[in-house]
Amino acid sequence: MKYVLMFCETEQWEKDWEAMDDAAREQGFARVQTWLAEYGDKILHNRKLAGGDTATTVRLDAAGGVLVTDGPFVEGKEVVSGYVEVEVADLDEALAMARTWPGCPLVEIRPVLM
Repeated sequence: MKYVLMFCETEQWEKDWEAMDDAAREQGFARVQTWLAEYGDKILHNRKLAGGDTATTVRLDAAGGVLVTDGPFVEGKEVVSGYVEVEVADLDEALAMARTWPGCPLVEIRPVLM
């Protein structure tokens, strides 16, 4: 089965990350690289996304109206910052991967529809 694991940053996580010194950030990056290598045989695709402030949102309504705005599609305290697409046996295996994610504190898992 294919799943997308979306990595989400919280406001507090971002503040904590910004407060780290360069050495601590480098250690964080290294842990992520190790995780990506550990699961490399299951990862089909992965990307880090630009910040939510770079997003453009297109809202469509039932009447055919279109509204284009700057920023993410929701006003929230969590922002998707990256993702991996994985091919694993089942949701339990995707959950096991997510439980070991060393980066931001929230991972949303969704199946990829065929």
